[in-house]
This record gives sequence, structure tokens and C-alpha cells, in this order.
Amino acid sequence: MADVRSAIIIESPLDLLANQFQYVHAMPVEPSISKPPIERLECQFLRQAGVTMRVLRLDKIHPLLSGNKWFKLKYNLLEFQHRRELPVLSFGGAYSNHLYALSAAGKLLGLRTIGMVRGEMPEPLNPILSFAAEQGMRLVPLSRSDYRRRQDPDFIEELRARFGEIHLLPEGGSNALALRGCEEIAPLLHWRDEGAGRLVALCCGTGTTMAGLIRGLSKIDADSAVDVLGISVLKGEGYLHKEVLEQLQASDYEGSIDWSVDDGHHCGGYARSNEALQAFLSEFAGISDLAVEPVYTGKLFYALFDLIEKGAICPGTEIVAIHSGGFYS
Repeated sequence: MADVRSAIIIESPLDLLANQFQYVHAMPVEPSISKPPIERLECQFLRQAGVTMRVLRLDKIHPLLSGNKWFKLKYNLLEFQHRRELPVLSFGGAYSNHLYALSAAGKLLGLRTIGMVRGEMPEPLNPILSFAAEQGMRLVPLSRSDYRRRQDPDFIEELRARFGEIHLLPEGGSNALALRGCEEIAPLLHWRDEGAGRLVALCCGTGTTMAGLIRGLSKIDADSAVDVLGISVLKGEGYLHKEVLEQLQASDYEGSIDWSVDDGHHCGGYARSNEALQAFLSEFAGISDLAVEPVYTGKLFYALFDLIEKGAICPGTEIVAIHSGGFYS
């Protein structure tokens, strides 16, 4: 019989402790996220219109990872932690909420981050980029012509040649893992008025949050009576509808949730504004202490109030508006 003692490795207490530490360190971790409240938005306009509006406060889930950004980042970052020695590289504009959140998450989780910033780097850095730099993100300006190549395989290879092996995260963090994360927003919704028409509304850029929400609702109830309305913050009729549809099709979505896109309240396009939006934001500040900004959430509430006023949203409807956070105003 073979001497089994030769196959036994005796470890010292220090060896055991070191091995335990390596195991724990290798396990993916995620920050502590609070359950967001749903708060009633009350004003004379809504009462007269016969519409109930409540707000899902995703902006309250975490001091730094607020809004929908954590849901988009979550499964990407859990995956990246299996090779945490590699930096995470992503893209965004000078006022990118995505780069803001990614930099914060990187610091919290011990991941190095690289932000490829569209256009020239502002001097001094604006509050978004200043925060990202403080979190340890390496900020790299990218010409607008190169930025347009960000999905080109040849350009990706150029980035790998420049920065070495990297975890690549698309602009806005939008991919299949982000879609999976955004499904987790659906169980956070709940309704008060039985028998009322139910509408959940959110502002949209890439459409990933909306597509994930639709999938999440269908998993809770395939025949859900909840309608989903996405308010596009981008100029370009039909663009957002196409993006959402393509993401749903790519994920083999087979649900029957009624969803639609409003293209009429972008106010000139992304990060642009007009007199109507500015007037609404001023008026909104007088009726509510809910903080909104002009790029995303301001356009969401501007669109909803306008649609209610024009009769496109009927009396008796219960709306849950998703406050997706925002760091610049």
C-alpha cells in the first residue's frame, strides 16, 4: 500500500491564513446598496389633471453610485473582479455620469479605471472629471474622429497596444450584462391604486435601462398591465426605439409588455436645452424639492407634465417616474 503520508501537505497557521486571504480577496464583492423609496409627487397641476405621480428614487441607493448607473455596472464589475489586476477602460463625454460612477465603483472595489474622454480635456477640469480623477481614474482625451471609432475592432486593438490587456466596457456601460442588471429595477416598483392605468416612465440615452426594465417586468408578470414610456434625451426620431428593440431582440425577449418612446422632448439633443425646458425647471423648483438636472431627469418630468397637459396621459393614470440620478446641473 502506498504511504499516504507522502501526499499530505502540512501547512503552518500563517500558510492557512495566507490561503484564506487569497480566497477571500479573489471573491467578487459589491458595495452596499440601499433599497430606494418611492415618494409621492404632489402639486395642484397633478391633482387637477387627476393623475397620480410617484417617483422611484434610484438617486438614493448609494452616495456615489446613485441612479441607474450601478445597475448597468453591477454584473460587468463582478465579472471584471475575477481578473482585478487588469484596468477597466471605458468611454464618455466631459459630463459623463457613466465615467463618474465607474471611477467611484473602481475605487470602492479596488479596480483601476481608464476614462477615454471625447474631445479636448477642459481646463480646469469640470466637477465630473475632477471627481473621476480624485477617484483614481486615468483620464485620456480622445479626438472626436477617434471617438467615433470606439467600436471599431482595429481601434480596440490600438487601445490594447497602448494600454496593455484591459477590461473593455462600452460607452454608457451598455451591453448584455448591463441589461441583466437593469432587470433588477423592475421588482423595486410597486403600485397603490388598484384598477388605475399604470405607467412607468424613465429618461433614456442608450436604451439599455429601458430594455432591461421591460425584460424585468415580463419576468415578474408576462402579461403585466404596466406600460413603459421612455423619454429620449437624444435628437433623432426613431433612434431610441430602434436601440431598445435591437437590445430586446438580442436578448431573446418574448414578453408582451406595452412600451413606447417619446422623441419630442429632447430640447435640442443630448445635454442641450431650450427656453421651454428652462422655464419648466424653474417652475418645477417652485413646486417640489425633488432635485433634477437638465440633461436627463429634468427632461423626464418636463415631458411627463407636458404630455399630461396635452391629454396624452389620461386622468386616472398612476405614474411611477424613475429618478435615475445625475451629477451635473
